[in-house]
Amino acid sequence: MSGLKQSPWGHGFADIIDQWDWNQTTEQVFAVTEDDVRSVLSKARRNTRRLEPDDFMVLISPAAVPFIEEMATLSRRFTRERFGSTISMYIPMYVSNACSNACVYCGFNHANKLKRTILTMDQVEAECRAIKELGQFDNLLIVSGEMPSLCGTDYFENVLRTCRPYFNNLTIEVQPMKTEQYSRLIGAGLNGVVCFQETYRRSTYRDYHPRGMKSIYDWRLNGYDRMGAAGVHKIGMGVLIGLEDWRTDMVMLSRHLRYLQKRYWRTRYSVNFPRMCPSESGFNPKVVMSDRELAQLTFAFRIFDHDVDISFSTRESEIFRNNMMTLGVTSMSAGSRTEPGGYALSNDALEQFEVTDSRTPTQVADAIRANGYDVVWKDWDAIFD
Repeated sequence: MSGLKQSPWGHGFADIIDQWDWNQTTEQVFAVTEDDVRSVLSKARRNTRRLEPDDFMVLISPAAVPFIEEMATLSRRFTRERFGSTISMYIPMYVSNACSNACVYCGFNHANKLKRTILTMDQVEAECRAIKELGQFDNLLIVSGEMPSLCGTDYFENVLRTCRPYFNNLTIEVQPMKTEQYSRLIGAGLNGVVCFQETYRRSTYRDYHPRGMKSIYDWRLNGYDRMGAAGVHKIGMGVLIGLEDWRTDMVMLSRHLRYLQKRYWRTRYSVNFPRMCPSESGFNPKVVMSDRELAQLTFAFRIFDHDVDISFSTRESEIFRNNMMTLGVTSMSAGSRTEPGGYALSNDALEQFEVTDSRTPTQVADAIRANGYDVVWKDWDAIFD
């Protein structure tokens, strides 16, 4: 990649992100006026396919709050035009809570004294069968703590091959890998990768991630380039809302997304907006995002990008998910268990986060249909492999 500084962690977005100053970006967000918002909404109504990150900045600013109803209307319109009246369903499967990192906000923190579990392939297959009994899920998200010495490429290759007969769409949310490792996992049936940068604020990133590979900001941030270079079909992005100012973090994410879309244009993209809760480690979020702010962010992102998949997990409440499912959201999880072996095994392994929406997949699907939307269980077909 010409024109970029040399990095020991590979080339990518980390090489150019510092052209945007964090504090200056924050000041720009809070300097937005209502006239700026009217101008961007006028631009959006003309059905511009993709706004710029500076436009997105305007829509998530405090000045845009009085326009939230108009934003909701536009978000609903653009979502229906692109995705129709559908909600895709997925379910997470945790295979390990072993982790070498020391993230101060996470219950899986290496320093925490807890029962560590790594599922065997027999146990993984038992989980697959148990999930199939819950509903028609064909989209599986495989989640693990970051312990490459025990759960590395070999392990995840075996997990993917074990899950493949049961699910046609397999996504992983594990430690960032090298390009050749992602390529190898694609050969084992991998379709997508989800990775949260956690926060784009370089100056405080290591405060939250003091040890382990996750403490290396450039390695994690350039991981998305490695996914794109490997030809990963779908990349999921996000930050942890609660670490730093969410508006500034989301502006940085929007810049990152546009960068990736230009370089890896064959890849599909999704975003998720997880709001942090207090963890087993005693961490309390620095920033608390209200339901209204999350709604504003969701509407703004849909207006910003008509094609990106916006996902809501069971972190959010039943009432809030019901209200948002027709206004910009395109995929949801249901029936989630966030501990290894949570579907088939009886154990006391620690959950990574507490599930707020505890409805069964059937109940969530019924709620989607009651809102006049169709439930989509399948997003990928084995014929394309």
